[in-house]
Amino acid sequence: MTPPEEPRVRSRGEAELAVRACPGGPLLVRGAARVSVDDDTWHDTTRPVSAVCRCGASALRPWCDGTHKVLSRRGVNPLEAPSA
Repeated sequence: MTPPEEPRVRSRGEAELAVRACPGGPLLVRGAARVSVDDDTWHDTTRPVSAVCRCGASALRPWCDGTHKVLSRRGVNPLEAPSA
């Protein structure tokens, strides 16, 4: 499994933006932001803190739906490149 492209996050306006990567999970985005994943479609955050999918398996992309937890229970870490 090839790891997905990292989501792109940028600020909407002058508000302060904080982004933190959860180990094995989503990006947590605090503040007014725009998010894009594997194309040029941008999505505006609507919550004070938004979880952005990094595993590429969420049915709600660009938002995290917790699928990374199921994958990790199956021994799959989609955030790591496969070993050669």
